[in-house]
Amino acid sequence: MFRKVSLSRAPWLVKLLPLLLILGACATGAIREKQLTMPVIDGATSVGQEVCVECHEGVKAGVHSRLADFEYMGGTAGCEACHGGGSLHVDSDGDQILKFGDLLPEESAAVCAKCHSDGKLMDWTHSEHAITDVACTDCHSVHSGGKTALKQQEPDLCYTCHQEQQAQANFPSHHPIKEGKMSCSDCHNPHGDLATDERTTDLCLGCHTRYQGPFVFGHAPVEDDCTICHNPHGSVANNLLVQNEPFLCMQCHEGHFHMLRKGFDPATANFNDGDKPWGKQSYATAADAKADLPGITADNPDVRFFLNQDYPDQWTIYARSTANTAATTAANPHGAEGWQMSFGTKCTTCHQVVHGSDSPSQPLNGGGLTR
Repeated sequence: MFRKVSLSRAPWLVKLLPLLLILGACATGAIREKQLTMPVIDGATSVGQEVCVECHEGVKAGVHSRLADFEYMGGTAGCEACHGGGSLHVDSDGDQILKFGDLLPEESAAVCAKCHSDGKLMDWTHSEHAITDVACTDCHSVHSGGKTALKQQEPDLCYTCHQEQQAQANFPSHHPIKEGKMSCSDCHNPHGDLATDERTTDLCLGCHTRYQGPFVFGHAPVEDDCTICHNPHGSVANNLLVQNEPFLCMQCHEGHFHMLRKGFDPATANFNDGDKPWGKQSYATAADAKADLPGITADNPDVRFFLNQDYPDQWTIYARSTANTAATTAANPHGAEGWQMSFGTKCTTCHQVVHGSDSPSQPLNGGGLTR
């Protein structure tokens, strides 16, 4: 006896699939956020900033000590806005106070976020710095410095952690950071991610506008992500390329591995059409060649017809051997190294407008090249 199963509920499962995917992403941490925790001092009350400066005279040098009352937005003013109530600290002779050096990164960030939570700072909890437990006080000195209170200026401050990028900035091809013409924050928001609300490519095109297009024939990496081909922090290859040509291009354009072939050498080849041996022969027209060698046709992939450069009225026929040479051997008018000459040089020798062109295959002026 067979049991009849109803599939009427299947559409509901399809409708629930997006929700299940979102819940799965949350459960696996694909949506990352740093949870900030506000530190507190149980039982402490405010004593006022005047009591603090009796011992801590130097705090008036910082930008925080010059805030007006309205800038505290109704919260506790003065030192206790950040360090918590000072009553227990005064009575305990140095203890019972929020010391930023002793706080966890998420605790110190929670204190700062009471005021610093708008503009470029609003994405802090999702930033890579927050996720990797970088504290605000690792970069900022709250009691000294100018408006941003940085402990060091860029790029030296960034290089204290990002030493790999410091090395790349000294490679032969690099953005002019060490020359002082740009800084890390021109591209990066240290309190968020990249300094753009759009794609990485849009950030690059903010300066490199000539590559924006639109083009009739666009280059897919340019439209997706510039860092597919370029290392923005520096490279030993020219133009910030992650690898030199032609090897970079062949990561996608695998058809250019034809350069591994060995070209046809007429002097050593042994071809046959019926009982007639031949290697390289010249004819006045391609039609004459086909008539003389009926077994060799132009639509045969092993045959190539080339106009003889020395004798313009003659056609030269080459063919790949199917018996006496390796399978990688192919017809090429430039001899045994012809394929290496064609595909082993820099791709931009022919394809010079690699970011996009109104001509097929990005040559400088078209030149008859096609995809």
